[in-house]
Amino acid sequence: MTTPDRPRSRASGPTAPAPPSLTRSPFQSDTFTSATFVTVGRGPALALAAVWLFTRVGMLALLASDSLGIGGVGHEVRLLYRHWYGLFADGTFPPGDPTWQYPPGAGLVIMAPGLLMPWLGYTQAFVVLTLLADAAVTLGLALADRSRLTHGAWYWVCALPLLLHLPLARYDVQATALAVLGLLLLKGRSPTAHRLGGALAGIGALVKGWPALALIGTPRGRTTREAWTAAAVTALTLLAVLALFFSDSLGFLRQQGARGIQVESLGGTALALGRAAGLWPGTSEIRYGAYEYVGPYVSTLGHLFLLLTVAAVLWLVLWRLRAVRWTEATPLDAALAAVLLLTVTSRVISPQYLVWLLGLAAVCLTSRRTVMRPVALLLLPAAALSSLAYPVLYAEVVAGAPAGLTVMVLRNALLLAAAVVAAHRLWRATVTPVRE
Repeated sequence: MTTPDRPRSRASGPTAPAPPSLTRSPFQSDTFTSATFVTVGRGPALALAAVWLFTRVGMLALLASDSLGIGGVGHEVRLLYRHWYGLFADGTFPPGDPTWQYPPGAGLVIMAPGLLMPWLGYTQAFVVLTLLADAAVTLGLALADRSRLTHGAWYWVCALPLLLHLPLARYDVQATALAVLGLLLLKGRSPTAHRLGGALAGIGALVKGWPALALIGTPRGRTTREAWTAAAVTALTLLAVLALFFSDSLGFLRQQGARGIQVESLGGTALALGRAAGLWPGTSEIRYGAYEYVGPYVSTLGHLFLLLTVAAVLWLVLWRLRAVRWTEATPLDAALAAVLLLTVTSRVISPQYLVWLLGLAAVCLTSRRTVMRPVALLLLPAAALSSLAYPVLYAEVVAGAPAGLTVMVLRNALLLAAAVVAAHRLWRATVTPVRE
């Protein structure tokens, strides 16, 4: 007869020592608690629902006008997703399309609006499903918050609108929902919950890739075996089904491997600063559906960031091997740290990547033992600056104008700081020996 996993430690004694004391943040203060009205009862739930409704109506209004900044945020759904939907209806993934750079599971999200198209147009159906995914995230976080004084649901509801209407016009909310709900299930004690959480992470991995990192911090032993096995079986089964019914299901690998340095990435910011200082003569152009830099040293810089990504993965493996203390928050904290590390080392940091990070930060805030509160705070201005970068000041960002360059330097500095802080606090809370 098996028993649920218990926290393990290499330290002597029957129980692991508590994590080292970490600096308190505003999320732990009585002031923040009062300001957000997060207490047990019906009133806060109604307040949360009212704020969700108010903010989402505002996001819908922005999407309906779609004229902020450079405008055209919804074109990706109206034109590109709708075009791909027609190809899927013919039984094929986009053949040779340089803009198709997503794992095959993304096709399921692109096809899903067809379920509502007898009553709605494609764009309207896509937005409805995105809002349903957003509501599912909110409900899951609210249920996780209900028994103690935590702030995950409020963080998600209030932070997502910082990205304006962009989340409604991309499928990142759906991918984030799979990762968030998977992590919330992994907090449970039953094997069924662990398997369901792993299955959601496996589906998420085939939809966007990064949700697989939701499993990086599962406790050693039965929980890891149950979750990782379920994720692998689910992902392989879904991949086989898609390969059986659709042609060219792995064609996205060609496009992903050829990506360069996007203007919004950390590498892009370095090149923009070099161009502003007269040290780099390159320019930007649309490649693979986004603005990328072209010119000398771009390929070298791209290879450098690939090496940095490999280094980040190796650090995560080392952390997993060295960690000796697990709490209920460790899997949540590890997922956020992992996605942050792979985000800042990526050659592409699109503004919708902040949807992932905000969702994972919200999950962390459902546990009072999380060490990621400062990281969650850093992500809020990063999200606001991302919406300034796109769509509000995107023309200035592409041109390397002072306003656009300033926004990108600040946004990417915040993301880099968040990644460093997350890695440091995760290591300190789980690996660094506790002083007696």
